[in-house]
Amino acid sequence: MLNFLIQEGAEQAAQATEPETTEKTLSVLELIMNGGLAAQIIIGVLFILLFVAVYIYFERLFAIKAASKINKNFMNQIRDHVAGGNIQGAKVLCAQQDSPVSRLTEKGISRIGSPLEDINTAIENAGRLEVYKLEKNVSILATIAGAAPMIGFLGTVIGMVLAFHQLATSSGQAEMGALAEGIYTAMTTTVAGLIVGIIAYMGYNHLVVRTDKVVHQMEATAVDFLDLLNEPA
Repeated sequence: MLNFLIQEGAEQAAQATEPETTEKTLSVLELIMNGGLAAQIIIGVLFILLFVAVYIYFERLFAIKAASKINKNFMNQIRDHVAGGNIQGAKVLCAQQDSPVSRLTEKGISRIGSPLEDINTAIENAGRLEVYKLEKNVSILATIAGAAPMIGFLGTVIGMVLAFHQLATSSGQAEMGALAEGIYTAMTTTVAGLIVGIIAYMGYNHLVVRTDKVVHQMEATAVDFLDLLNEPA
């Protein structure tokens, strides 16, 4: 009985002397605030780039979506007007649609009576202008997609330089905990840069696909209009 009490007391004493381990949690805000002035500036720049990328993406997405809307019977109505000699009615119909396809068609209608090659050239020039309007500011997304990871990596390199500078100036006696904290805090800029870059890259590719669909729609309409002019009277 005495041995049991002695053993139990020893176990309780051992448990009492064991250090309590607490799980250390770290929020994103703490990482940013503890990263130093350089990391805060770079995170701020990346946040601005993210805002610009998101704004451009949604602004272009709505513009491209509006440009892709057109009445399925549009070309049939144009054909009826042109066949009946109602050129003015065809122009009014194009103005009512207010889309890249209708503006290309209106450009071709305004050239009726000219050689077919001249009409085709006028439509191609108008098409380039419409494509330029659709792709407005989209190249900025591509720039952000490439620049954001590099900016984030720059922040990490700056953080690593400062951490090793601290180690060098302390003659190798720097506290490892503080050194490690500085290193993983610096790595947050790379994470932020990659996140911004991925978002901008995906948005850019999506807009390119949507723009290509509108361009194909314009090309098909131009071919249909030229075929309409080639139809025997």
